[in-house]
Amino acid sequence: MDLGLTALELARIQFAFTVSFHIIFPATSIGLACFLAMLEWKWLRTQNPIYKDLFKFWIKIFAVAFGMGVVSGVVMSYQFGTNWSEFSRIAGSVTGPLLTYEVLSAFFLEAGFLGIMLFGWGRVSPKAHFFATLMVAIGTCISMFWILSSNSWMQTPQGFTIENGIIIPTDWWAIVFNPSFPYRFAHMAAAAFLVSSLLVVGTAAWHLIKGRRDELIKKSFSMGLWMVLVTSCLQVVIGDNHGLNTLKHQPAKLAAMEGHWETNYDEGMPLYLFGIPDMQEERTKYAIAIPNLGSLILTHSMDGTVKGLKDFAPEDRPNSTIVFWSFRVMVGLGMLMVLLSFVALWLRKKGKLYGSSWFHKFAFVMGPTGYIALLAGWVTTEVGRQPWVIYGVMRTKDGLSHTVTADQVGISLIIFVVVYAIVFGSGIYYMLKLLKKGPEFIEAIDLEPAGHGHFKTPMRPLSAVDESIDQQDQTKEENRHD
Repeated sequence: MDLGLTALELARIQFAFTVSFHIIFPATSIGLACFLAMLEWKWLRTQNPIYKDLFKFWIKIFAVAFGMGVVSGVVMSYQFGTNWSEFSRIAGSVTGPLLTYEVLSAFFLEAGFLGIMLFGWGRVSPKAHFFATLMVAIGTCISMFWILSSNSWMQTPQGFTIENGIIIPTDWWAIVFNPSFPYRFAHMAAAAFLVSSLLVVGTAAWHLIKGRRDELIKKSFSMGLWMVLVTSCLQVVIGDNHGLNTLKHQPAKLAAMEGHWETNYDEGMPLYLFGIPDMQEERTKYAIAIPNLGSLILTHSMDGTVKGLKDFAPEDRPNSTIVFWSFRVMVGLGMLMVLLSFVALWLRKKGKLYGSSWFHKFAFVMGPTGYIALLAGWVTTEVGRQPWVIYGVMRTKDGLSHTVTADQVGISLIIFVVVYAIVFGSGIYYMLKLLKKGPEFIEAIDLEPAGHGHFKTPMRPLSAVDESIDQQDQTKEENRHD
């Protein structure tokens, strides 16, 4: 079977495909775990049943996302032994322990308390249940810590020596807390919270558009928007510092992100708002630029010097065409998130947050943008690192397994696409069905305009989500009021 691509190209496509599917689920579960901990804390503190009902709804979404994240993560990790065995052989003494620490410290913590979190209502005390929820939330963050440490070390490697072609750790503190790790960890954490908060906001906006104005929907909408406000503004600050770190440690990536070819010795670097970087002609076509703004952002000086791509050998340059636009998609959506949160603040002040249908439509459209920005950010990170799998140390082509062929990788890639489409497509469809149905009144029955739902404490893990995938929406008509 000839797909016209080399084994290296197919292996990169396969890993990009599997990791793209995988990352959306941990990002969802990290943010939702913390959201669930906040809901349960507020319920314990206020005894307001609205928070408990919201917890019982969003834990279903969390359970599905967590399960799919675990499955997709296992599949992804096997590729280190099949397609990338040379990378594992050479760098495994660093990446292996870091991933092992993630399993020992984070996954075991999550697994140990997940059962209590999912199935403990009525079986343990409320405080014990909250403690379990908190431990799961902390576990997801610890997992993110180790994964980002490993990936950041590949971006900015430190604390090692090379003996007989093998990377040998010499300073684990330098490895774990490598130069880019603090910025990338903070950036990813804020991204995960944005993903989940926009999911909450988008879901609530959908029900507001459909006419629901009950406390469950309004509380979800309000809490989600507060989180978007905090994390989107924080992400601007984190992103700025991350950019300065990238300029220092990965200047070729930064130049590719900006479509910057010539080092600006005599004048400030412009900021390209639009353009099409051409790798063959070594220029950015159709550029629309703001003079000196690039230097101001990157060096905090109007005429600061920034290295251009031409200062790097052609074989050491990332693909600027891809990175330039993935970066702008991420930043552009980030600015829209900031706009969404500040418009929400204005509507709160005017008392029209729940009655402005145009804003609800805007919020609904913004719901999936967290995932789009997340994927665009990872494309920027990973494509921008090329042609290195370990920046400046090991090229991506040198990490490929010697015995793997294009036919083998091509066949496995096709199988992955088909299986992922069926398995994860069904899971995502199920999540969308749950979101469409929305939260139900269970404890707060006195606040429901018409009737109430039910909640059972499941006896088996697969019963954590009790709706059938084919179950039709039976949401009762809600009273409409502004």
